[in-house]
Amino acid sequence: MQAVVLAAGQGTRLRPLTEDKPKGMVEVAGKPILTHCFEQLLELGADDLHVVVGYRQESITEHYGDDFDGVPITYAHQREQNGLAHALLTVEEHIEDDFMLMLGDNIFRANLEDVVNRQAETRADAAFLVEEVPYEEASRYGVCDTNKYGEIVEVVEKPADPPSNLVMTGFYTFTPAIFHACHLVQPSNRGEYEISDAVDLLLTSGRTIDAIRMDGWRTDIGYPEDRDRAEERLLAERDEGVSGDDEGAGEAVEAAASDES
Repeated sequence: MQAVVLAAGQGTRLRPLTEDKPKGMVEVAGKPILTHCFEQLLELGADDLHVVVGYRQESITEHYGDDFDGVPITYAHQREQNGLAHALLTVEEHIEDDFMLMLGDNIFRANLEDVVNRQAETRADAAFLVEEVPYEEASRYGVCDTNKYGEIVEVVEKPADPPSNLVMTGFYTFTPAIFHACHLVQPSNRGEYEISDAVDLLLTSGRTIDAIRMDGWRTDIGYPEDRDRAEERLLAERDEGVSGDDEGAGEAVEAAASDES
């Protein structure tokens, strides 16, 4: 399955961490955010990576080169940061079938495979991971409006008055139908071509979209404190893993000693 990673933004809210690098190259727990993204996409079966670059693109292209862990990387240049739908169109000519899309400023430890599997099973035109956030934070994201049955009927990008606290997380699977929707998107009040508006066009045209609630956690690295929070969680998980390995090794030694006696 092909995978697209959007990593063209300047990350102005992440300054001073992004003064000399794009936000995808900001390190979290010892490696760039993009490395975390690539590792997870490969675990999900990606055999072709397409990375949209822009701000200080050479930091990304020189670091990763033509492949990541043997999986080829193709770069597309978004000359002006005009929104995620605009960014996605830069790879349109390279995408042949269903694909994964990940925003390159997120750290996930969640059920991403459920999104991939759901679309494969239902042949929906899109599937994406959603989560509930505090209402005061919902305006930072694409917010999902639902009907009385809990079905998503509309997606609104960064609304001043969010209709719910259910938001898109930055991981999707799409069919190529999303490109047609991106071509139809008009600039938002922010002057950008929003991916949420493209998803909304799919909804209003009667396309099938599945939303999967998140099991686990993710951090959108928008501010320096987000980066610190994600790093704390990753290092805590790493320490727990090491502790578990040590405990297992200790049990094995005890068992061996018991057998010898």
